[in-house]
Amino acid sequence: MNDTLSLSLQWGDWLSLFTHYLSLSLLAIGGAISTVPEMHRYLVDQQHWLSEAQFTSSIAIAQAAPGPNVLFIALMGWNVGVNAGGMATGLLGALVPMVGMLLPSTTLSYLAARWGHRNRELRAVRAFKVGMAPIVVALLIATGWILSSAHSNPREDWRVWLLTVATTLILWRSKVHLLWLLACGALLGWFGVV
Repeated sequence: MNDTLSLSLQWGDWLSLFTHYLSLSLLAIGGAISTVPEMHRYLVDQQHWLSEAQFTSSIAIAQAAPGPNVLFIALMGWNVGVNAGGMATGLLGALVPMVGMLLPSTTLSYLAARWGHRNRELRAVRAFKVGMAPIVVALLIATGWILSSAHSNPREDWRVWLLTVATTLILWRSKVHLLWLLACGALLGWFGVV
């Protein structure tokens, strides 16, 4: 990545990073990507452990790579580690937030899924599932806003914003597969329209 920062992290900082991701794990109801606004606030705005470019690049690279989308957390941690001392601490940086993010959510998901499956006919279980849907949607919208506003100005890039709105409406109101819309967006980008 570019914009490498020079940091000096102590063991307390690594513990703080770990516990922050432990708490984010329990908030990641729509998946890890739904906690991106809080990660941005903590890593970029509050701690200054990542630059804006490192943050957004970590998400973009991990999302483009095959595999689980949670890999962006390891990439962000890798960048924190590299900023704190080079490649040797990069591995520590990748592991600390990744374990912090996966440990509580995996354990809780396993236990809750077993309980929920056994009690799937209870009114409270059905109500919980219905009630969580708007929260997940709101977290994903907040994530999209953070990612789109980092490198885009609506007045200058109105075509991109128009394409985003059109794609959202098409996905919402039709049964067109997302891959067709991605292909159309790629073609529009290739021809320089957006």
